[in-house]
Amino acid sequence: MTVVFERLRALLGEIHDLERMQYLLEWDARTYMPDGGAEGRAMQLSTVTRLMHEKLVSEELGEIFEQAEAAAAGLEPDSDEARIVMRLTHKLAQKRRVPAEWVAEKSRTTALAHQAWRKARAEADFPYFEPHLEKVVALYRQYSEFFQPYDHVYDPLLDEYEIGMKTAKVREVFETLRPRQIELVRAIGEREQVDDSAIHQPFDEGKQWEFGLMVIEQLGYDFTRGRQDKSTHPFTTDFGIDDVRITTRVDPHFFNPAFFATLHEAGHAIYDQGIDPSLQRTLVAEGTSLGIHESQSRMYENLIGRSRPFWRHYYPKLQAVFPQQLGEVPLETFYRAINKVVPSYIRVEADEATYNLHIMLRFELELALMEGDLQVADLPAAWNEKMQAYLGLTPPNDAQGVLQDIHWSEGYIGYFSTYTLGNLIACQLWQAMAAAIPDLTEQIEQGQFEGTLEWLRHNVHRHGAKLLPGEIVERATGSELSAEPYLAYLQTKFGEIYSL
Repeated sequence: MTVVFERLRALLGEIHDLERMQYLLEWDARTYMPDGGAEGRAMQLSTVTRLMHEKLVSEELGEIFEQAEAAAAGLEPDSDEARIVMRLTHKLAQKRRVPAEWVAEKSRTTALAHQAWRKARAEADFPYFEPHLEKVVALYRQYSEFFQPYDHVYDPLLDEYEIGMKTAKVREVFETLRPRQIELVRAIGEREQVDDSAIHQPFDEGKQWEFGLMVIEQLGYDFTRGRQDKSTHPFTTDFGIDDVRITTRVDPHFFNPAFFATLHEAGHAIYDQGIDPSLQRTLVAEGTSLGIHESQSRMYENLIGRSRPFWRHYYPKLQAVFPQQLGEVPLETFYRAINKVVPSYIRVEADEATYNLHIMLRFELELALMEGDLQVADLPAAWNEKMQAYLGLTPPNDAQGVLQDIHWSEGYIGYFSTYTLGNLIACQLWQAMAAAIPDLTEQIEQGQFEGTLEWLRHNVHRHGAKLLPGEIVERATGSELSAEPYLAYLQTKFGEIYSL
């Protein structure tokens, strides 16, 4: 490595460290910080994010970047140095448009908004959260203006999470999915409903917790480099490749929430732990996009965790943990119960067939907020109207409606569509992996996940953000992003369960 790349890596390492300090402050705020610490934490986050932004747009980094850019021109395009320069080119193009004052104000505003959201959600009190959300929305309208001209005011927000993605493309994908998913849900609704009473019983919280930890360790989550804690809303954060933490929440009367949230977050964390150590403390030592990240979480949660082969291995173990609740419940009854399709209020507890409708609802509301066609004060009514139109439900209160997600309080506007993109990518990757591992089903039935992990490590995880999202998909699967494998998966799985 030349001197210029050593200097570049040293500076990027400092920026990386500041960013992980930000993550640590945010993790603590969501897990252990007392409510009274909100104001002080908001100022701390404001300071750290401002320093990080100033370093990123500094003259010193700019000068070294120009030298590195010239040096990278003669390197192998997939080399670490060339890819770091490529990623830095994109990040600098973004960050140089955004004033440090905006970055500091965004961190302060969202830190306070998060605390207000927690209280509002607990009390189903949207008016308490409303002024905080108004400030967040105003900030992100201002953010988009830094990127004029744009094709759509929402495009700069999407690009934060999915490089190069456009509002028009997401709309196109959703227009393909919506009618076929609505048709599937309606067809299921005409069939005899699955009995899921087996998973709606008292389940000891500690035993749920320990069972989930046992499973994700066998899937590949390394507890010497991670841990799980409780939070209001499950999430994953990393302070480096060797410290990747997850959280979940536990319902003592419903099996699904804790277990499948644990699998979901473990999927994110296994990805982060699998990034090539040589990329540590660089811009590419992270997932390449949230769509790819969500493909990993949704794969572990659904394609593995809600499959028959998986439960052929783990169901006897679960029955041993909960003999009174599940000892006399057949595997097939349990399998159908965890895959029951029924419209529901809560996104993170939604079944696979209705999940994307929850995402479309949020995407459309975000567009309306950013376009100025919807005011924050009118958001609960607009939410309930779309819930009724898409899922035939009207939430009984705002905690089960507009307040259920953490994302807007954190300023994650533009994030939600990546969940659906992740669903699509997961099925494409799974199709390619199954072709490469002919006995994949048999391995899962035996509780052997080494082959799965090795394939994902080689084709997805190790690259971090060196490769762009489209490159990951095309190199691993041989084709561009497509909705067809996902739609075929839904039709096959639920067609069998519901005899469609």
